[in-house]
Amino acid sequence: MKIQHLVLAGELACIALPVSGGTVGSPDGRLVVTTDIVDGVPVYSVTYDGKTILEQSPLGFVSNAGDFSKSLVLDGEKSSQVNKTYKQDKIKKSEIEFNANRLKTTYRNADGGKMSIEWLVSDNDIAFRYVIPAQGETRSMTIEKEATGYRFPSFTTTFLSPQSDPMLGWKRTKPSYEEPYKADAAMSEPSLYGRGYTFPALFHVGDNGWALLTETGVDGSFCGSRLGEYEGDGLYTVAYPMPGENNGNGTAAPAIALPGKTPWRTITVGNTLKPIVETTIPWDVVEPLYETSRPARAARGTWSWLLWQDGSINYDDQKTFIDFAADMGYENVLIDNWWDNNIGRERMAELAEYARSKGVHLIIWYSSSGWWNDIEQSPVNIMSRPIPRKKEMKWLRDIGVDAIKVDFFGGDKQETFRLYEDILSDAADYGLDVIFHGCTLPRGWERMYPNYVGSEAVLASENLVFDQKFCDQAPFNASLHPFIRNAVGCMEYGGTVLNKRYHKKADKGNIRRTTDAFELATAILFQNPVQNFALAPNNLTDAPADAIEFMKAVPTTWDETVFIDGYPGKYAVVARRHADKWYIAGVSNTDDTRKLVLSLPMLSKGQEVTLYADDSKGKPLAATALKVKNPDAVKLPMAPNGGFVIVADAK
Repeated sequence: MKIQHLVLAGELACIALPVSGGTVGSPDGRLVVTTDIVDGVPVYSVTYDGKTILEQSPLGFVSNAGDFSKSLVLDGEKSSQVNKTYKQDKIKKSEIEFNANRLKTTYRNADGGKMSIEWLVSDNDIAFRYVIPAQGETRSMTIEKEATGYRFPSFTTTFLSPQSDPMLGWKRTKPSYEEPYKADAAMSEPSLYGRGYTFPALFHVGDNGWALLTETGVDGSFCGSRLGEYEGDGLYTVAYPMPGENNGNGTAAPAIALPGKTPWRTITVGNTLKPIVETTIPWDVVEPLYETSRPARAARGTWSWLLWQDGSINYDDQKTFIDFAADMGYENVLIDNWWDNNIGRERMAELAEYARSKGVHLIIWYSSSGWWNDIEQSPVNIMSRPIPRKKEMKWLRDIGVDAIKVDFFGGDKQETFRLYEDILSDAADYGLDVIFHGCTLPRGWERMYPNYVGSEAVLASENLVFDQKFCDQAPFNASLHPFIRNAVGCMEYGGTVLNKRYHKKADKGNIRRTTDAFELATAILFQNPVQNFALAPNNLTDAPADAIEFMKAVPTTWDETVFIDGYPGKYAVVARRHADKWYIAGVSNTDDTRKLVLSLPMLSKGQEVTLYADDSKGKPLAATALKVKNPDAVKLPMAPNGGFVIVADAK
């Protein structure tokens, strides 16, 4: 043990920290990171409850200002604590307390250059980053390659989404974080494209526990990273963007000013999936980058494009959806591509005025592109450059629009991250909230950018229209997201469909495989402060009345999130609290009825709750009253591809 003297609340406190000889433990002592140097290579390992999560894994990087991956010696260590509370209105909790132990290890390479690694270890989370001083007279650095790695025990299985080759897919818009996951795959199984895997990445370390890898705090001063292809012996290392991303524009290697810091890499660890689902580490280690004139507006909305497609982007159909949003009590209508051609700017101003008269706001779609894909869906060539972008944002502000959706980014280069940040920053100046689509994973952005309100970055609802296979796979994918993609960031999925087919008419389109109760549950499971639900005006009369009443009342922000039960790819049950109401939601990916026995500590014995569940005899979904006999053993069946929602008053 080291004795660390800290000033806390004006008093000198003598605190024993679990930091010794390059080792830093969590406040509860269960999670331990051990650092070392082996033959000049900096390494670390991770244990939880004494069980190995990561074996000795490499650290460091190679830059044009020196090699910091080998021939290093330890040049010093410092330890301290971090204790922080904050409020956040767009993530899985509204009030967060973060307590961690910090270790900063400094290394010197063979040329005398220095760099440090800063570690923060909380009870279930690890965050680390490189801190790089000026190297003599050198005040800038390009990081050419990272040695940063994660070496798992041989019995580990994976839940990963592959990174796509660049400039593939529709209109050459990939990569866009829309590749399929494989569940419980062997590490030795190659990725789909041979390009490694996107963050986040979930690993099941057998009986030792679970680990979720991602990164946070990435802004316009760095690139987005991923895991490279499996290298054998349990090892994955961090990889940077491919040169061909964004049509070859921009460099693949990030450059930073010195002194400087890299983004945080994070590892969430637990012997169950509870810490994975409930983690707040992507936001614990970042801060807001600017202030806005108003808070971001959490909202629910309707969206014609998913079911009515491009043909619906006309004045009359959008007016119909504005009326529908008003009938639902929703705050938004999302108007998708081609509006500038099919509606025109003058009539868009009229629509915005009509929407205001109904108490509804418009979200307006834009392509991000200029020169890195083949998108023709307009408007194009506006958001990619500052002068037309600011002119457009002023027009939006003047007609009363306060949110935009920007689509088709296709890369993780530093230049692309600058574009994300520039759009957000300019939008803040004009009072606009921003949703990104066809985009990268958000990396702490809910806290960093106050007007950011969501990203797709997932195989989302639009794919259900494109191919029946995606409808067939929907239960599998939905049972993954609370554990992986949605565990680390907002996920603008655009779901909750009550039409039986993905079409304006009931006799056409791909067939929905999920039940109505499943669809209601996804409105809770899929967390995003702005939800553009895939409901349609016909649902007011052809969907179960209780389902519509539920969707009229469902919130989009949460004060608390609790993992209840589940296994990635099989089923998921999560509870979320909004103000004084608990919403407990479950979905199942099985061919048979799943009989659950759930511990629901937020409920009380004898409490009466409302249950939305599938009827075993095939009757339309209806809300029923359920009296809780034993909150530690609540029995609930889930139908094949089915789900449920419990709504209950908070204690």
